[in-house]
Amino acid sequence: MKELDLQFPTCPIRNALSRFADKWSLLILCSLQAQGTLRYTEIRKAIPDISQKMLTGTLKQLEKDHLLKRKAYAEIPPRVEYSLTELGLSLMPIIGQMIEWAQVNFDEVTK
Repeated sequence: MKELDLQFPTCPIRNALSRFADKWSLLILCSLQAQGTLRYTEIRKAIPDISQKMLTGTLKQLEKDHLLKRKAYAEIPPRVEYSLTELGLSLMPIIGQMIEWAQVNFDEVTK
């Protein structure tokens, strides 16, 4: 492994992980991967303990970071759908490995 510059703001670890490493972002990304394109209310149902404010803010940040795309339809009532971008899809195998590790090691980590 090559040596990393861990000094903020040039540290790739800090800057990349901060984009998706919080619990709400991970849950949203995993929901979109598992279920494909989802509407706002469907994401909210998939993650019932997330507040409306947190969901809205997290979706905006993930879109800004190019991990998900938002498609709005000019309909009444308005319809908005979210899905993973190519960048978001490329991240999911790595997140999947982290989830597998967590499942295997949960008891040891939570002792």
